[in-house]
Amino acid sequence: MGRKGQTEAADRWAQGQFFCGQYRHNLDPKSRLTIPAEWAAIVGQPAKLYVIPSVGRWKFLYVFPARVMEPKLQHIHNLSMADERGRAFLRMIGARSEAVAWDVQRRIRIRDELLAHAGLKDTVLMVGNVEAFELWAPERWTEFERSMTEEGLAEASRYVGV
Repeated sequence: MGRKGQTEAADRWAQGQFFCGQYRHNLDPKSRLTIPAEWAAIVGQPAKLYVIPSVGRWKFLYVFPARVMEPKLQHIHNLSMADERGRAFLRMIGARSEAVAWDVQRRIRIRDELLAHAGLKDTVLMVGNVEAFELWAPERWTEFERSMTEEGLAEASRYVGV
């Protein structure tokens, strides 16, 4: 992220414009999810989001605003064409992800394959993750929370430098 991007991120942080807290929403009969008004204000305009499946043990969905994805995409753009492992990862994530925009009621429709990846059926737990938010099946989130020990949280805090 360039200096301008760092300054913009710091300004948003200082203004409390980051994704925090949790919301529990239900998918409507058409499998649409309503974005909370507080988080929609953080996303801003254009109201474009990137939905990306998690990799690893925990299955959930990342949801990034377009402005957060732009520096990540720029970093990816610099990846060498000869980097087979990096390109394989990008290929799989790119094929499984999607860009979505919300309607006038702040609802998004996520592809069925992505909903299945995260085990999302009726109830969705929306979890703030500072620059993005995550979509979890409530029972998977409970299992994740139970797996986090005080020692594990302290180690994670040191890892991220807070």
